[in-house]
Amino acid sequence: MWSRRFRFINIAEVPRNRRPATTDLQRDLGPLEERIGYRFRNGLLLDEALTHPSVGHENQRHHFDNQRLEFLGDAVLQLIMTEQLYAQFPSDAEGQLTKLRSRLVSRDALKAHAQALDLGAFMMMGRGEEATGGRRRASTLADAFEALIGAIYLDSDLPTVRTFVLRQAAGDLAEIAQEPVDVNPKGQLQEVLQAISPVSPAYELVSQSGPEHAKEFVVRAVWEGMSLGEGRGRSKKEAETAAAAEAMEHRRWENPTGSRSSS
Repeated sequence: MWSRRFRFINIAEVPRNRRPATTDLQRDLGPLEERIGYRFRNGLLLDEALTHPSVGHENQRHHFDNQRLEFLGDAVLQLIMTEQLYAQFPSDAEGQLTKLRSRLVSRDALKAHAQALDLGAFMMMGRGEEATGGRRRASTLADAFEALIGAIYLDSDLPTVRTFVLRQAAGDLAEIAQEPVDVNPKGQLQEVLQAISPVSPAYELVSQSGPEHAKEFVVRAVWEGMSLGEGRGRSKKEAETAAAAEAMEHRRWENPTGSRSSS
């Protein structure tokens, strides 16, 4: 059983240039450790992984944040997934393995893992960042998940963090085992559009209807003011995939007249 506990940071043990700007150094991280299935020996690593850079920016002073751990976690994640795919698909060529890895480490995939752990609720961030939806922002959640990987790696070892990563990615690994050929319309759409512009497509919820057990979502794919397609599904993810598939079918960005979004 995991015990619910508070994390107390001994500020005297933290180098002066790495000390938090806030005096509120008491956070209940026990529930998060229970969710990830790992208890930290060095609690400062977990605190650092959950600290958004906006804290330092808002306080106008140096403050530790999760950017360095994100950098490390990204490399560890790439290694673990590369090793896993190499073993799981012994006949696949380098190009196919690279595509599969891209699906596993995409921002959408990392965001989903972070949401499953509810990382956003445990993060420390500036008031401005929080007010603008920072706890739900895809990039923030993906970065925090990579930082968490880096923190677990430093606190333990590669086998331990590998177990954590593969457990979180079990569903994605099963999915690519069933569909190793990339049939990911969202990924295809993003790749095509980013070859034209650095702006990524966005997915807007148009409507949702029906009882809780049988909801239907309608989502619109939008890019640079253009409505590229709409999709329906039993979940937002399914509807987004359908919208991307319609966008790829009609390719309205090649003839934008009449495709401007009215929203």
